[in-house]
Amino acid sequence: MTFDSLVSAMLDADTVPPLLGSVVAGALIGTDREFLGKPAGLRTHILVCFASALMTLLGLRMGEWTVVFPEGTQIVSDMARMPHAILTGIGFLGAGVIFRSGFSVHGLTTAASLWLTASLGIVFGAGLMELATIATVICLAVLVFQRALRRMAPPQPVLRIRVVVDAGSSYDSARLAAILASGGMRAGPASINQARASGQRSYTLLASAYQDAPDVERLARAIREDPAVQELAITPLENERA
Repeated sequence: MTFDSLVSAMLDADTVPPLLGSVVAGALIGTDREFLGKPAGLRTHILVCFASALMTLLGLRMGEWTVVFPEGTQIVSDMARMPHAILTGIGFLGAGVIFRSGFSVHGLTTAASLWLTASLGIVFGAGLMELATIATVICLAVLVFQRALRRMAPPQPVLRIRVVVDAGSSYDSARLAAILASGGMRAGPASINQARASGQRSYTLLASAYQDAPDVERLARAIREDPAVQELAITPLENERA
């Protein structure tokens, strides 16, 4: 390698645009994941896309390799092997960002974005710039549109809350709804059960969340701060559906 050959390689229209395109595509998708605080963010997606493009270019330019084969060696070239090897390796990387919490599985979208980012890197490396650009735009549109649609949709019930108070207490469902609202949640209609034998009154309702994982511990502490509360039960609805 000489300085002139390095400069010539940096100006090569068949090499530089695919590599730069892979970096840009990985950065755009990674930025979306980074803003959401996902385990695989900006740097991971850039490296995955860039590495995929680099390995694809390596396979395509096999004729430029400096290698000495023993006499009689037969070379079989199959360009489908490199994309297959890349996507297989990304499968292990994607599995690392998927985890289970209770009855919920998290990280599936991030794993899928890693797999797609690797695919984009392969397309960029193959020199199909227009196809890779269109695919990147579609990917970003799906991620952004899904998030915008989710914001417009009404929040879904995620918790069943049961609060037991003394029958003579002034505690009511409005007070419970106010506590939930302060925690970024919305209370549904409450059912009331009055037990004469025990002298207690219970409120049961479903709480909807504007976020994926409400802080149940913090919510429980806020509800129990009221001395009128005798019993408290908070049950994630995913546990009831399991």
